[in-house]
Amino acid sequence: MTYTLEQFAAECRAALAADSGRAGKEGVLACVKKALASPEFLQTHLGLHATAEREIIYEDPDYGFCICAHAYEGARTGGPHDHGPTWAIYGQAFGETEMTDWRIVSPPEGGRPGRVELTRSYMMKPGDAHLYDVGDVHAPRRMSATRLIRIEGCDTTKVRRTPLVAVEAADAAE
Repeated sequence: MTYTLEQFAAECRAALAADSGRAGKEGVLACVKKALASPEFLQTHLGLHATAEREIIYEDPDYGFCICAHAYEGARTGGPHDHGPTWAIYGQAFGETEMTDWRIVSPPEGGRPGRVELTRSYMMKPGDAHLYDVGDVHAPRRMSATRLIRIEGCDTTKVRRTPLVAVEAADAAE
């Protein structure tokens, strides 16, 4: 199934135009899964020529969402984070990513970062996609090269994120 960037962006726009809330984001999630099922789309935007760790391949002028292509080489572990005032959808194209979800046990206060505890861990394999809504805290871990599509509700390089630090479950009870 051939799926173009233009079709992908138009279908994301339509989903968000129909519903700006959770249902619209679920519609965008369906678009991400459709893109992940298109070998031509993946080859065009995430093939071996793709080397940027983060490249915005489309930014919507009206709704502000961004479609990003990510190409990571080697292992990397990210810390727990949210996306500030926006949401993101991760779509695994190649390789695997272990994702962890976290719960805020104490918010940032007085210049100290918020504290979070691990709630679950799961593997994202090619074709998997996941919505992280506003305030959802997660962290990726990659053991080798990976490529993914990520939709951001807005360009996350321009937003302030909640400073967070992981704590052990026993420490979270304090």
